[in-house]
Amino acid sequence: MKLLVTAGPTREPLDPVRYLTNRSSGKMGYAMADALARAGHSVLLVSGPTRLEVPDGVDFLPVETAAEMFDAVRRHIGRMDAAVFAAAVADYRPAAAASQKIKKTGETLVLELVRNPDILGSVRDEFGFNGTLVGFAAETENLEANARDKLQRKGCDLVVANDVSKPGIGFDSDRNEVLLVFPAHSEVLPEDEKHHLAPRIVREIERLAAERASA
Repeated sequence: MKLLVTAGPTREPLDPVRYLTNRSSGKMGYAMADALARAGHSVLLVSGPTRLEVPDGVDFLPVETAAEMFDAVRRHIGRMDAAVFAAAVADYRPAAAASQKIKKTGETLVLELVRNPDILGSVRDEFGFNGTLVGFAAETENLEANARDKLQRKGCDLVVANDVSKPGIGFDSDRNEVLLVFPAHSEVLPEDEKHHLAPRIVREIERLAAERASA
């Protein structure tokens, strides 16, 4: 199969020296890209800024902002059989980035934020993608309910959800514990190294793709 994988955080500039971002390390998305490549698939990894090495056998497209990731996905997803959206994309960006460093002038600073394009939410209707679609959901509460809502709203075949409020897993960690949310059921994958969890998720993606192809 040909697959697109997104990974890492995005950075939304405030001025030439500051940006808004999040705690995503990109490790889960890179583990997914590596596991898919090791399983013999052709992988394009679209990644925000990380400190990780690109897995062997993976095509790599670096981006920085949510808008850049949106454009990259729009350009490339049409030739893919499946897509895995593991990136932690900023929901909002500054309405305008200052051309010079913002100086300290008062006790408070008010920032106006505007919504970024919804990459995963655009895949089915706007981009016309009919392949296997996998989303990731980093939650701090109501894990299964929020993941199932995301699955239904965005037309996913699978949402991989994890509770990032739990210490020792998720963001910044080599370990994770995930809930696989399918349209008809859910399945827990117990805590393990991310590079051990990824091949298990890959097998589910392969199964879903085979079912879609035979439907």
